Amino acid sequence: MGKHKKLVCLCTDVTEEDIEAAIDAGFKDIESLKRYTGIGTGVCQGKTCIPHVVRILSRKTGKSTEEVGIPTPRPPAVPVLMGTLAEGERKNER
Repeated sequence: MGKHKKLVCLCTDVTEEDIEAAIDAGFKDIESLKRYTGIGTGVCQGKTCIPHVVRILSRKTGKSTEEVGIPTPRPPAVPVLMGTLAEGERKNER
């Protein structure tokens, strides 16, 4: 039977092997890993994958999970009211 993938980020289909390869390639902090692999950018916004990535990064670098930290949250550049989004859908239906 073939090797099973150990998915870390279900939203962007990133595996534990992908994360370890990225760390081995020099991406040794959470921000650069996020940019390189896309972890934390899916639908869940990192709620499921970031804790796993922090543990992998901690194990591979010898840093504590506190030293590894979490990515800096980045809100949308311009907030959009939910009513505006709903109104846009109604315009498209006409």
